Amino acid sequence: MLSIHFTTEDMANTRLAAEPDVLWEALLSLHALQKRPGSKEFGLWRDRTRGRLLGGTADLTRMLCELAPPVGYSADFLTPTAGVSCLDEALDVLLATARTRLRADLGDLVPRRAPAPWLGALAAGDAAVVRTLGEAVRSYHRTALAPYWRAVHAQLEADRATRLHALATGGVARLLTQLHPQARWRPPVLELPYPVDQGLFLNGRGLVLLPSFFCFGVPITLKNPDTAPVLVYPVVRSRGWAGGATAQDGAVPRPLAALLGRTRATVMQLLVHASTTGELARRADISAASASQHATVLRQAGLVSTHRQGNTVRHTLSPLGAELLNSPRGPH
Repeated sequence: MLSIHFTTEDMANTRLAAEPDVLWEALLSLHALQKRPGSKEFGLWRDRTRGRLLGGTADLTRMLCELAPPVGYSADFLTPTAGVSCLDEALDVLLATARTRLRADLGDLVPRRAPAPWLGALAAGDAAVVRTLGEAVRSYHRTALAPYWRAVHAQLEADRATRLHALATGGVARLLTQLHPQARWRPPVLELPYPVDQGLFLNGRGLVLLPSFFCFGVPITLKNPDTAPVLVYPVVRSRGWAGGATAQDGAVPRPLAALLGRTRATVMQLLVHASTTGELARRADISAASASQHATVLRQAGLVSTHRQGNTVRHTLSPLGAELLNSPRGPH
């Protein structure tokens, strides 16, 4: 069981990450790549990705798999961010990891086989090995995540809209208890199912709640208690996401355009990224009044969620909208 201990200050400082985190998705997708959890959700993605990772990138992928075994502890330093979707920005943080942190985390890692020589060099902060680690992450991202990022981002945005609604209607307590079916809020402690018994004392630092597409089963956190507290939790994935997310050319799917009309279908696709009415109008190259009208119709159909934050209204895809957009067969 994972027990997260809150203070009054922690409740005030708990927040939802504003963006998906590219390094967490890379780590958790590595877990899914090496084992077979959730075959229905990840089976097609796993088969395609394994085929693409053969050849020149295989050695780099094996390097990452050594640091992120499918069961047990994965090196904490692989996920130093919480809500950074830009790969270059995330890699800058990863590659700046202090030697003391590298050595400590690698000391907790239990290799599945005899330790490779490069692990010792990485623990010592060898610059060439650190650069190779960055190349490995970039290569893996290009093959395993980039072709599917639109589908991933859409469903994480939809989940975030759902969580913000829970926060608005029931406060932080409702938000926390809805993270997992077995979550238990026993003030001031949140209890969650976990592979091992672990306590996380926030001590006023607050908690970042990070939705994850590739997280499977139960929420997870970092082992090191001195790191910034983050709780990564799984989202609901729509059917057929891997089959429908094979390109990022921005083209509106023809079946969606035929159903909704091209402008409204474009608006719906743009709402993969949460937008205000003004932002939506600029991105779709339409008037603000037209953007508001299209968003209203989509919201009434249950395809878009709209939330007010202060004086700002933001629109994003609902879970139903994400499923419709990413269905491999088009709207059905």
